[in-house]
Amino acid sequence: MSTPRQRALDVFTAGIANGEFGLPPEMVRVMERGEGCRLWDAEGQEFLDFSIGWGSVLVGHARPEVVAAVRAQAEKGFNFSYLNDQVLAVAEEIKRRAPAVERLRFCASGTEATMYCQRLARAATGRRKIVKFEGAYHGANETGVTSLFASGETPFPQPELTSAGVPEVMETLLVAPYNDLEATRAILEANRVDIAGVIVEPLQRCYPPKPGFLEGLRALTRELDILLIFDEVVTGFRLAAGGAQEYYGVEPDLVAYGKALGGGYPIGAFGGRAAVMEWVSEHRIGGPDYVWMASTLGGNPISAAAARAALGVLSGPEVYERLHGLGAYFRGRLAEVAANRQVTATVIGDGPLAQIVFAGHAVTDHRSANAADKALGRAVMLGLFRRGVFLNPLGTKLYLSVAHDEAVCDTFCDRLDDTLSEVHRA
Repeated sequence: MSTPRQRALDVFTAGIANGEFGLPPEMVRVMERGEGCRLWDAEGQEFLDFSIGWGSVLVGHARPEVVAAVRAQAEKGFNFSYLNDQVLAVAEEIKRRAPAVERLRFCASGTEATMYCQRLARAATGRRKIVKFEGAYHGANETGVTSLFASGETPFPQPELTSAGVPEVMETLLVAPYNDLEATRAILEANRVDIAGVIVEPLQRCYPPKPGFLEGLRALTRELDILLIFDEVVTGFRLAAGGAQEYYGVEPDLVAYGKALGGGYPIGAFGGRAAVMEWVSEHRIGGPDYVWMASTLGGNPISAAAARAALGVLSGPEVYERLHGLGAYFRGRLAEVAANRQVTATVIGDGPLAQIVFAGHAVTDHRSANAADKALGRAVMLGLFRRGVFLNPLGTKLYLSVAHDEAVCDTFCDRLDDTLSEVHRA
């Protein structure tokens, strides 16, 4: 009889159902259940989960409050493709928390949310180009997958096609270096008549913004009458109750949400200034001032119930203090292990996010990260996976959740120490 792994390799390209990971065939696993910060595969092996649904399960797997909320809603209906009491309550909570949000719409993913923000920016300004920062991921849309795995050799602001099948993006996208305000200023000023918006992950991947970078970007876009879009698919509700807007104290014109909002269920939302969001009003259909927007599963009551429960968990006493404290502890332990093994490494991140980059220089953007020892990074990630740490070896960002604690971080670091020893011997 075929094993779960063999069955997966027979039916899925590269043995993976939803993309990425890039595991060697013998390492493919079929997950069966999760609880807290742990996963178990179909053969019974336990994993410590430091991917945590690519960051989407911020409250932990099978969180009782989320399970109860979904179960209760399932008995009342799965999807109405219409306004419902669950999504209304979630929208009111987001508006209460997020400084930039005056009006909202829901969709089914962060990819859609960032796509709609870009569409709105183009409509509201009458311009066609979007600026992104090299190495940033903004979902599976054309902007998100371009200059993502950039070589670091393409001159700014030229995009680099890092995915086939999207050639038209070369005409609609400009690329800037994250954390370099002066270079970004030069790009924006030289192309101001064509630029509709700047989209940015406030915390790009795991690179914290340099002091003054986001503030300067806000001032610059306002000066040039360009819309500023925050992609808070990762940072929203992870860094603070009001997301990166609250945590870094910078308010964008538009904001996209996803991952962290849904308690592990698929969800997307976007919002911003009322005057810009008015472009999606169906009362404008037939006119030149209408942006089409609709989503069959957007705001469905199951995902909204999960989001409502997750936001409730994140509203608990000292949740964010604990997440930030745990992240700082974890990053400190990672640096300690690398130093003890005399491995050249830089640990970056903020809040409950961490990444170990095998480089001896400061890592503040895509190009400085790209100059690291990527072969060593890949070997270490695969070594950790073999030792029962679940993560994405193609993306070395490590996610913590409400369910993680110092003991789990210590176990990770013990396995990292073993892995570094093995790699060094090899």
